[in-house]
Amino acid sequence: MQTMDISTNAFDVPDGDADFDPSNPPPFKISEIRSAIPKHCWIKNPWRSLGYVLKDVLVVIALAAAALCFDSLCFWPLYWAAQGTMFWAIFVLGHDCGHGSFSDSILLNNVVGHLLHSSILVPYHGWRISHRTHHQNHGNVEKDESWVPLPEKIYNGLDISSRIMRFTLPLPLLAYPIYLWSRSPGKEGSHFNPYSNLFTPNERRAVMTSTACWITMVLLLLHSSFVFGSVQVLKLYGVPYIIFVMWLDMVTYLHHHGHEQKLPWYRGKEWSYLRGGLTTVDRDYGWINNIHHDIGTHVIHHLFPQIPHYHLIEATKAAKPVLGKYYRDPKKSGPFPFHLLQDLVKSVSQDHYVSDVGDVVYYQTDPDLYKKLAKTKLV
Repeated sequence: MQTMDISTNAFDVPDGDADFDPSNPPPFKISEIRSAIPKHCWIKNPWRSLGYVLKDVLVVIALAAAALCFDSLCFWPLYWAAQGTMFWAIFVLGHDCGHGSFSDSILLNNVVGHLLHSSILVPYHGWRISHRTHHQNHGNVEKDESWVPLPEKIYNGLDISSRIMRFTLPLPLLAYPIYLWSRSPGKEGSHFNPYSNLFTPNERRAVMTSTACWITMVLLLLHSSFVFGSVQVLKLYGVPYIIFVMWLDMVTYLHHHGHEQKLPWYRGKEWSYLRGGLTTVDRDYGWINNIHHDIGTHVIHHLFPQIPHYHLIEATKAAKPVLGKYYRDPKKSGPFPFHLLQDLVKSVSQDHYVSDVGDVVYYQTDPDLYKKLAKTKLV
C-alpha cells in the first residue's frame, strides 16, 4: 500500500528506481517537449491517411473472400484472428479522425470516421467526445473517462457480478460494448443518448447522427443474417468483432496500467495535463505495430493527439531526451506480443482500487477479492 505524508507532500515510491519518483512534477514544460519534435511531424497528409484506409479496407475484403473460398475448420480460426486485428486497425484510423490527426478537414475527418467506426459498431461522435474527455483529463481519478481507477468507496459498493466482470479475465476484455452503453462504475450516461451528461447541448445533433449510423449498421447486419444466414454473418463478422473488442480493451488498458513500477494517479491541485500524460505507457506489439498503426506509441500521442500516427515514432525519439526518466521504454516484443499477457494478468489481479483520500494515489490490492469471488462458485 502506498502512503502520502500530507504535511510534506512526500510519497513512498512503490517499486522501481528508489532515486526517481514518477509522481514528482517534471523539471520541464510541455512547450519544451513540443519544441523538440520536428515541425514536419505535425503535418497531416490526407492522401497518406486515405492510403492507409484503402489498404486496410482491401485487406478486410481479401480476408473475407479467402474465408468464403477456403471455408474450412482449419482456416476459420486464422481468419477470425486476422480479421479481428484488422477491425482494430480500422478503429485506430477512425480514432485518428476523431482527434483531427487524419487531416485538417473537419468534413473529411467526420465522413471517414463515421464510415470506419460505424462499420465496427462504434458510435463515432459519441465515442469521439468521450475520448476527448479522456485525453483532456488523463491520469485524473475524478475526471478521466477510460479505465479510470475505482475509488475505494465505489469499489466496496460493487456487486459481485461487477467485480467478476472487471477483475476476472478474459471478461474485462469484453467490456467495451458495455462501456458504450453505460460507461464505467460510478459514472452515468450512454454514448448513444444525445441527452447523456457526456455531451453538451450543442453536441446533441452530432451524437444523433452517429447513433443513426450505428443503427443503420445493425440493421444491415440483421438484413444480411436473413439473406445469408445468421451463422455465416457470425463467422464473417461476429467473431472478428469480438476479437476486435478484446484488442481494444487490452491495448487501452495497458496504455494506463500494468507497468512494472506502479504509476501515480492524481486529484485536485496535484493534477496537470503534463503530469497526467506522463503516466501513460508505450507498448511494443511486434509485428502488430505496423498493422495497428503504431498505436502502442502512446505517450506522445496522449500529450499531442494532433500528431498523425505515422509520425509518432519519430516524434517520440525526438522527445525522449527531454522526457528523461519520465519516459519508460517499452519491453521489446517478439513477432507477437505474448509478453503483454503477463502484464495484463498481473495488473488485473493486483490493481483494484485507489484511496478515497489524497491528491496523489496508487493502485491498491484487495487481498480477499478472489476468495470472495470463489465463494460465488462462478469463478
